[in-house]
Amino acid sequence: MSSIRLLVLGAVRQHGRAHGYQVRNDLEYWGAHEWSNAKPGSIYHALKQMAKQGVLLAHEVAPSTVGGPPRTEYELTDAGREEYFRLLREALASYDQKMDVLSAALGFMADLPRAEAVALLRDRLDKLAGWRASATEYYTPEEGPGQLGHIGEIMNMWVHSADAEAEWTRGLIARIEGGAYVFAGEGEPFVGVLAEGEGNPFATGERDPGDDL
Repeated sequence: MSSIRLLVLGAVRQHGRAHGYQVRNDLEYWGAHEWSNAKPGSIYHALKQMAKQGVLLAHEVAPSTVGGPPRTEYELTDAGREEYFRLLREALASYDQKMDVLSAALGFMADLPRAEAVALLRDRLDKLAGWRASATEYYTPEEGPGQLGHIGEIMNMWVHSADAEAEWTRGLIARIEGGAYVFAGEGEPFVGVLAEGEGNPFATGERDPGDDL
């Protein structure tokens, strides 16, 4: 899974309706340009592609009174909402996604009910345990990596990574079960988007041809 699709759908959903530059601004505000492939060209391409696929609905908006070309605003269609939640659930439950995909899912996990988020993370834990068990069929961690020569360091890294991922996941589950954060249906959600006209302290400031579309 590519993180860009989940990030763009989630950003548009938080506004209800947003033009491309708003989506770019939000993603830069979250630092997504640093930890994912959410660069301006990728964002604008994703918006156009998903509009063609019927996942987003494109609205051409009149130019502002100060001039400039019309902007295109996007909103999720029913298919887009279904796609967004499918990607979100898949990313939370998977153990073998790239870090940017999991990071995107964490940024949107509160769009789910609390119990469902916990269930998906528990599913992730089960998958991590299964993967670790399959790896240790051929490698005994207690005997150290030297049992397989320097190649054993590969298995050693995999097992340590699985253990660290499981520990982190258990900690996240405990925090959520302990009442951390506001999940769907529990009240006013955390506002993670910039208001119209609000300055972005984390913006790159680099111009892109898509900024005006």
